[in-house]
Amino acid sequence: MLETSVRLLRLLSLLQQRREWAGAELAARLEVTTRTVRSDVDRLRQLGYHVNSATGPGSGYRLGPGSALPPLVLDDDEAVAVAVGLRAAAAGSVAGIEDASLRALTKLERTLPGRLRPRVDALRSAIVSAAGGGPTVDLDTLTRIAGAAHGCERLRFTYAAHGGEASVRDVEPHTLVYTGRRWYLLAWDTDRRDWRTFRADRITSLPADAPAPRFVRREPPGGDAAAHVLRGVTAAPFRYRARIRFAAPAAVIAERSTPTSGRITELDDGGCELATGTDSLHDLVTYLGKFEVPFTVLEPPELRDFLRSLAGRFLDAALS
Repeated sequence: MLETSVRLLRLLSLLQQRREWAGAELAARLEVTTRTVRSDVDRLRQLGYHVNSATGPGSGYRLGPGSALPPLVLDDDEAVAVAVGLRAAAAGSVAGIEDASLRALTKLERTLPGRLRPRVDALRSAIVSAAGGGPTVDLDTLTRIAGAAHGCERLRFTYAAHGGEASVRDVEPHTLVYTGRRWYLLAWDTDRRDWRTFRADRITSLPADAPAPRFVRREPPGGDAAAHVLRGVTAAPFRYRARIRFAAPAAVIAERSTPTSGRITELDDGGCELATGTDSLHDLVTYLGKFEVPFTVLEPPELRDFLRSLAGRFLDAALS
């Protein structure tokens, strides 16, 4: 009986790791016959787990949604990650998730083994979020987008562009990327036949849960979805595009900035160049002053004029 129980837990863990498993694969992993796998799947169903199965050449098992939420199987690292993630989510940028995160965290911590509590407590006390206060995104919106991306299902929604113009987009969702301030969706736009990055807080009119056309997952540009999104975010349309040369190595500037602040390029003379953008010259000057490093404005000329005017006012104030 103990051997069967352990095997059931291992089977459940495997089903949670992948979208679908062939019966022969599960049998090989568990070192049992496919007949035993079928019997164990039936036992899981009796315990409340909804396990879908198909017969024929493409036969396999898939863990599906059920009428109730059965227990999950987490290893030590997964349990710690969930606990820390729930704590962060309680103060995150997903609207309506704070109370639910705290309730889930309370339930999880009651069942954590004693050996894991010091790890969770240490991470909780040592980690402080310095993420900017970006716009919040409805939890249901993120859930639907993530579900479509995970299931390789096309998504149709209304999107408000930077200037406020609304358009209907049909996409193959790939990845949700959180920059510390905003949520972005990287997706293949089926009408424009190209990759596009969408701010999740500007996505509306998502369809209710219903079968949608499937697609074959594409390789993201450069093989790195997050890097592609960050490049696009720093090159987004701004009123002013700026290039700043710093008399400091790129590593120094990178430590004092965020990934979405701009693109940093190392220069041969030991300095670096920051390419960024802004709608407010005042905000950009305030940001540059925080680096406490000598810099030269390469462009735009409006920024140089603003700095001259600001320097004159500061000098007058110092001499008065």
